[in-house]
Amino acid sequence: MVALGNFDGLHQGHRIVIGAAAEVAKANRAPLAVLTFEPHPRSLFRPSDAPFRLTPFRTKARHIEDLGVDLLFVIHFDTVFSSKTADEFINEVLVEGLGVSHVVAGYDFVFGHKRGGDVGLLYQKARTLGFGVTEVKPAADMSGGVFSSTRVRQLLAAGKPREAAAVLGRPWEVEGRVEHGDQRGRTIGFPTANLELGEYLRPHYGVYAVQAGVDHGTHTVWTDGVANLGNRPTVDGVRELLEVHLFDFAGDLYGKHLRVRMIDFIRPERKFESFDALKQQILTDAAAARGILAAGG
Repeated sequence: MVALGNFDGLHQGHRIVIGAAAEVAKANRAPLAVLTFEPHPRSLFRPSDAPFRLTPFRTKARHIEDLGVDLLFVIHFDTVFSSKTADEFINEVLVEGLGVSHVVAGYDFVFGHKRGGDVGLLYQKARTLGFGVTEVKPAADMSGGVFSSTRVRQLLAAGKPREAAAVLGRPWEVEGRVEHGDQRGRTIGFPTANLELGEYLRPHYGVYAVQAGVDHGTHTVWTDGVANLGNRPTVDGVRELLEVHLFDFAGDLYGKHLRVRMIDFIRPERKFESFDALKQQILTDAAAARGILAAGG
């Protein structure tokens, strides 16, 4: 029993697909599996695109595990694999490789060379190859907006993390290893943990109310905070960073793995006339973030 898809973002539509697979697995007393692809096919076919990932592999795998999935199969998506026809994908991967008894996919799932296969082809082949197929129709929120990764990207780019969280079913987050910065924040009482975004989508540059989770191996400890994403024009910055200040936190985060949930957008990034003016604005931003987070985000 396997759910098929790229699952970038693990939004509520993806959860419905995996949930449908879970129901079939439970009814048949079979393990629940997910089959996905890494890197994302768009990285292979459009390598010059700006970073776009909502959930790089580590994050995606964790969210899939949280859904109670028993097995995660990851196919390395490269030029060799992309040349497989849709029939070859069904025969070699699903039937011969996994021995599937049932597959579940969203209505828009396509596969095979030049996107030659879809759910209709799965139904057609299933009759002769002996496996079942469930197609999950598009799902939408109360406003009629369909759950999709594209919609999440658009909302984040517009500086609307609350609306993006409604599509995802949770706050969108960035995670990575804490890097050394120029330590200017320490001089004004606002030390920051700095992350590079790498392959993550760039949301709207600016200041956010956040929750930061410090990875302790078996568990994550969350702390409220405020963060700036951008190039830091006031200090003539040229390096894009997510700078996170954790409220009421004492400790060394260098080299630690940090998760940052983007809760709400406070203001766009802008250049201030002086470092002192920036400091006063940071105080205002921090107070705004505390208020937002104290009210439950």
